[in-house]
Amino acid sequence: MIGFGMSTGRACVTTVPAGHEIVIPPGGCTGWHYHRVRLEAVVLAGTLTRILHDLTVEVHRPGTAFVEPAGIGHIHLGHNLGTEPVVLHVTPRLPEGTPFSIPTPAPSGATPEVCRQHPH
Repeated sequence: MIGFGMSTGRACVTTVPAGHEIVIPPGGCTGWHYHRVRLEAVVLAGTLTRILHDLTVEVHRPGTAFVEPAGIGHIHLGHNLGTEPVVLHVTPRLPEGTPFSIPTPAPSGATPEVCRQHPH
């Protein structure tokens, strides 16, 4: 399993997962990004907090599923604010060498208070 390569710092590494699982360590943050293809995800472990392009906050617990639409109009940020790793099962699996996500600046109005960490 491989994740975005995140830590509790400002890193936003966009690696392609080796399989269908993504792991976000406790305190980890994906950074603001979008996807070129629609993704469907199920939370297998941990609690994922997502901040969407319109600054809506969504919390996903184990067993819940969500969709991430494709395109720059759907930038978002994922946080693991918990004490255990967040494990996501994501489809579709991308071809080798395809960027999993595209880093992008924070949307207008995103502040550390909004995302409970840093705006990336």
